Amino acid sequence: MERDLAGTADLTEVTGAMSDLAELTIQCSLSVLNAELETLYGTPYGAHDPLPQTLGVVGMGKLGGYELNVSSDIDLIFVYADEGETTGGERSPISSHEYFSKLGKKLIGALSEFTADGYVFRVDMRLRPNGEAGPLVCSLPMLEEYFYVQGREWERYAWIKSRLVSETESDSAKHLAAQLEALVQPFVYRRYLDFGVIDAVRALHAQIRREAMRRASMRPDKADDIKLGRGGIREIEFCAQVFQLIRGGQDAGFRVRPTLQALAYAASQGLLAPAAATQLAEAYGFLRQLEHRLQYADDAQTHVLPVAESERARLAASLGFAHYAALRQTLDEHLSNVERQFNEIFADKNDSHYGLSSTANRATHPMPAAITGVAETVSAITAGATAQSIAVAEAAALVWSEALDDENTPQLLEYVVALGFNAPAKVLSRLTTVWRSVRHTSLPEKSRMRFDLLIERALHSMHELAAKRRDETLLRFLDLLEAINRRGAYLALLTEYPAALARVLSTLGASRWAADYLCSHPQLLDELLDDELLVSTFDWPAFKAALAARLAAADGVEQQMDLLRHAHHAELFRILLLDLAGHMTLEHVSDRLSELADAMLDVTLEAVWQQVPRRHCAIPRFAVIAYGKLGGKELAYGSDLDLIFLYDDPDEAAPEIYLSFARRLISWLTSSTGAGQLFDIDLRLRPDGASGLLVTDLNAFRRYQLREGGTANAAWMWEHQALTRARYCAGDARIGAAFEAIRTQVLILPRAAPTLAQEIVAMRARVLEGHPNSSPLFDLKHDRGGMVDIEFMVQYFVLLYAGSCPELIRNTGNIALLRTVAGYAAITASEADAVGSAYRFYRAWQHRLQLDGIEQHMRVSAEQAQTQREAVLALWTRVFKNAA
Repeated sequence: MERDLAGTADLTEVTGAMSDLAELTIQCSLSVLNAELETLYGTPYGAHDPLPQTLGVVGMGKLGGYELNVSSDIDLIFVYADEGETTGGERSPISSHEYFSKLGKKLIGALSEFTADGYVFRVDMRLRPNGEAGPLVCSLPMLEEYFYVQGREWERYAWIKSRLVSETESDSAKHLAAQLEALVQPFVYRRYLDFGVIDAVRALHAQIRREAMRRASMRPDKADDIKLGRGGIREIEFCAQVFQLIRGGQDAGFRVRPTLQALAYAASQGLLAPAAATQLAEAYGFLRQLEHRLQYADDAQTHVLPVAESERARLAASLGFAHYAALRQTLDEHLSNVERQFNEIFADKNDSHYGLSSTANRATHPMPAAITGVAETVSAITAGATAQSIAVAEAAALVWSEALDDENTPQLLEYVVALGFNAPAKVLSRLTTVWRSVRHTSLPEKSRMRFDLLIERALHSMHELAAKRRDETLLRFLDLLEAINRRGAYLALLTEYPAALARVLSTLGASRWAADYLCSHPQLLDELLDDELLVSTFDWPAFKAALAARLAAADGVEQQMDLLRHAHHAELFRILLLDLAGHMTLEHVSDRLSELADAMLDVTLEAVWQQVPRRHCAIPRFAVIAYGKLGGKELAYGSDLDLIFLYDDPDEAAPEIYLSFARRLISWLTSSTGAGQLFDIDLRLRPDGASGLLVTDLNAFRRYQLREGGTANAAWMWEHQALTRARYCAGDARIGAAFEAIRTQVLILPRAAPTLAQEIVAMRARVLEGHPNSSPLFDLKHDRGGMVDIEFMVQYFVLLYAGSCPELIRNTGNIALLRTVAGYAAITASEADAVGSAYRFYRAWQHRLQLDGIEQHMRVSAEQAQTQREAVLALWTRVFKNAA
């Protein structure tokens, strides 16, 4: 108190010192009391555990969070490992439960009973399983059963701050702590994004607010409660805890106990505007200091401002204010800031608020129009609706109703027609199927209400979409709802945040591929809450550093693999949204997808190396080389990665170590987990193809590519063609530089034009033979005059002229390389422009077909690509006229 009032101790020291004091008194008391009981009954042991058992005292609330007040109860829960009995002493053995019940009662008495010297701490045991009606102590198996059978939402909030405050250094205590953590963590933190907690926290807060108002009505002189009243301490704690509960299952950074740490971490992850986090932190500091001044007065556990003028003046002076009015003004500012931020997070979002997303840029960076096409229609359901929109809302409510149980539906069909669908019978049939499905009828009541509300809102929104998009958008939305209907958190997310629903509908209507991707990875719904998603720049070093930190804090390999997948899916989805909104050209999309793949490979490589049991160095002397689309930075959504692995390490065990490493790496990249898959990997371009070694020594790779002591042949030429689109992408940069030197050395080798042309033409014929097309449509990639022809011509130019034109060695993409060749006078500028335009045209068509979900055959009518095909064939004929 003296240091606090003198201004020489900050809030952290005061609350930390009180928490340390409580912890020390608990441990000292237990030591004395346990020794007394062991003399009487002997040492308790579990039935199947060789270690002696110990009483675990779990500190909850502010004690658990190192935030204890100067006059506070300490909330405790008593646990022990398992049932068993004592060894016996002066008296007969007793059960572990009876022993620890006796010890717990003695501890409570030692701390809280009044003597001539007062008491140490008031003890509150009501947070234990089943509260005051439950046993004083519980075994861990009992606690586990309670969590999964009876555990309530508010108990999840309470257990956020839990920690053992009894002795933790002995083997028994460490074993108990590990077992307790294994039970508590999955109870508190769900493995998925848990937006269902928002409504639960809102309900709990309303209950607390009602109780505070009830007490205030009974005692008007006690109305100003800075803990439970509006804008009080409890609202700040809720603001922190909701982020922890929603995201703590996937991001270990949220699993912290102090309130201010949780708020700071939320701000660091872009989930809370820095200004909002600062306001909440400043308010928390001020309110806790004010709370302590109130409690210093009479050592009373109070949070209510005084009424008497003399007490108010003394309170103001203790905080450095000239008078109470100045204190009140500052207090009201803090309370208003907290209340505003609390409402921003927890208020019903059926208005313009987006909640729980980044609030930093809302004013300056509204959602792009291309993404917000239906956002305004959602709000019309609840406010400001025109007569026409009311009619639409009524039609939507009537369509999705019990009327779907009726076999005779002509009137329903009229309502569907009124909503503007192109194929109303098809839409009605699908709605009827979903309504009557077991998946819908068997949903828990709360989930079914959310499910029904979302379909009603979607039906209403369809009326505002372009007519050609309505049917597909709704049908895809029904697919999504059926994919997530057992995950109440996702239904809660879309119900809570109409802006997210609007973005979902816009995304689903824009792309079949995007719809399938969202159905496969519904956790991406969370990304639609972030207003910065479409305005912030890509910072790959920061992305890799943040992901590496999350992996380091993860609980085991399985969660690390899931975190990698979640991170990749989120960034890919961000690129997709920017693409659909028209914010990126096709070239930029490919660049960002390639950069993302590079980043994922780099982070995964580092994480996997930590799992290799025989690693002999801190950083592997190992690199990943990209070929094909990734090598040329022309990656598309869902593209395979063509890779080879190189190492350069003189250690005699290096081949075996890096072979094991590569196998683990491939498994991490390709395995399907609950979060999906990262990439499909193709390793056939490694030396000697599918029959070659999985990893290659750098010197062996150099000899293989340069064919020392050998003679060139067509097979080798194919590998040299592949090298034109190869680059270092992850791992040891020194090996990457050595690879680039080898690549340059290979590309500048002198080659005879006639021989090279013949080999290119022959290889093109073999590729064509492997991709027959008997349809009347034009295959954009494989048919003559298509993309492969352009790529082969570019590879021919690079292999023929790179020795005299170093610019061709740079892996700058086919269109840029064609311009370089034109500058070298191998082809004319007009030919380069025409073929480059054709390549861009083909890639744009390919991209469009992929977004439409047509991936198996990239084909269009011959007339649509006639001009481009003729330009490509004309150049091919001129370049290879003597090679047929």
